Amino acid sequence: MSVDERMPVAARTVSPPVSARQPSPGPAKAVVVIAPLALTIALGLWGIRRQNTMWGDESVTYQLAHRDLSQIWRTAQHIDLVHALYYAVMHELFGLFGGGLLTLRLPSVLAMSAAASGVGLLALRLAGSRAGLLAGLVFPLLPQVQKFAQEGRSYAMVCALVTWATYALVAGVPHRARWRWAVYGSTMLLACLLHEFAVLALVAHGVTLIVSRVPRPALRAWSVAAAGVVAGLLPLAIFSAGQSAQVSWIGGPVRPGYFLVVAGVGVVCALAPLGVRGPVRLSALAVPILVLPGLLLLIASPVKPLFVDRYVLYSNIGIALLLGALMDYFLRRQRFSRYVWIAAVAVLATLVQPSLSLRTPQSRSNDVTAIGAAVREEGRPGDGLLYLAGQHRILTAANPEDTRFLTDLALAQDPVSSNTLAGVELPAQEIAARMLAFDRIVVVRAVGVHSPTNPQEEAKTSTLRRHFREYGTTHVNGARVTVYVRDHDPSPKAGPARRQPPPTSTSGLRRTFSHALRARSVTVRPASRACSVRVR
Repeated sequence: MSVDERMPVAARTVSPPVSARQPSPGPAKAVVVIAPLALTIALGLWGIRRQNTMWGDESVTYQLAHRDLSQIWRTAQHIDLVHALYYAVMHELFGLFGGGLLTLRLPSVLAMSAAASGVGLLALRLAGSRAGLLAGLVFPLLPQVQKFAQEGRSYAMVCALVTWATYALVAGVPHRARWRWAVYGSTMLLACLLHEFAVLALVAHGVTLIVSRVPRPALRAWSVAAAGVVAGLLPLAIFSAGQSAQVSWIGGPVRPGYFLVVAGVGVVCALAPLGVRGPVRLSALAVPILVLPGLLLLIASPVKPLFVDRYVLYSNIGIALLLGALMDYFLRRQRFSRYVWIAAVAVLATLVQPSLSLRTPQSRSNDVTAIGAAVREEGRPGDGLLYLAGQHRILTAANPEDTRFLTDLALAQDPVSSNTLAGVELPAQEIAARMLAFDRIVVVRAVGVHSPTNPQEEAKTSTLRRHFREYGTTHVNGARVTVYVRDHDPSPKAGPARRQPPPTSTSGLRRTFSHALRARSVTVRPASRACSVRVR
């Protein structure tokens, strides 16, 4: 054999091995960032007002964010400490951009858009540019992501922070730069301070590193960062443990259907040879963050029911990564590419109806705008107003105009001045005595929610049962608004404080939300017991 014939063999034997993952060109990376970002913003802005309505949890955000920072802090001493940082952030945003519905929900849209870009970059780094683009586009199409991208709560922000912390983790493994791990730790800590259950993502990250058998220096760096996150979260966890009653509403049958289906699909996807082997494999990252946070909450449920799918919204990062990489895997095989596109079109078609439904007021468990409008429609100036139970006062607090001409019969101190969510109620005997001074009482009941048993609530129900009769009931999403009249009064009339009634046509009930909460105190002897509110 001649030298010329042997040269190719020699060249092949001495040439360095080709890297398993080639650096992606700049334009491809830009597309992976911009396309998911644009799609998420478009879906987030679509129907963002939900017909100018809000639901109970958003109403709590709306009310507390309109208080000043000192009032938010004092309220957090009693309840909702876990959301105090989020309320402070929203307070500042309301101050800058006004306190309307767009300001309430737009931060979640932007946060989820940042999360979508982060998911795309994660998949790009682990499986290539096409997998990155597909994963980034799958993420905003997921029903849970669409729902909470339009919600005035902290879950979208937490999801974005966990996404970018995960990216910092993956980028930090092959390097020894301390600043990368500092970025990872600080981002994870901020996510945990916005919602404590973000710490479960920290557990998933640890499992990912162990399964991936990363070098010891990387494992030590993660351990130090994780210890810092836990230490920073510990004070909040200790103090908020005293407010555990606010999640007592979770009691009852656990409904993990969505989580179990998505987790099962993700595990099946992980069976395919996804991505390129490296320091961290895509499946080793995606499966733990998809499965472990929800699974840990389910395991704890027999002792303390804590499982709510939105608490681990960031687990959708995992299913988006897996679906994007699986689609890329089949597209690389030409014979399957046609079936991939057919399946994608079929899935998109099935998502149309859920996407439309998520943008209606009925997509949430209640509609405080409709509840307030029903109270305004059914009440007459001077009527009494009663909440069964008192904690549901938040259902009409977003727009004080709805109850302006009614007298809250149980209220001793309003929510703002008492630094509570639902105010302080009178003792039971005084509530009963005030009820008997009125001929008409408008009663607000939340449906599907267990009311607490205490002397105040017993006094309300027993007085209604013994001295009043039901005159009419209006059913709205999440509540019943019932007018009660005294038995001795055949033609119901308004209570003692008569005023000129406002227009009652529904066209005149345009929803307006004030830029500051109006406090209305009642000159009666206050009680020492505050109404507790279960915030979800």
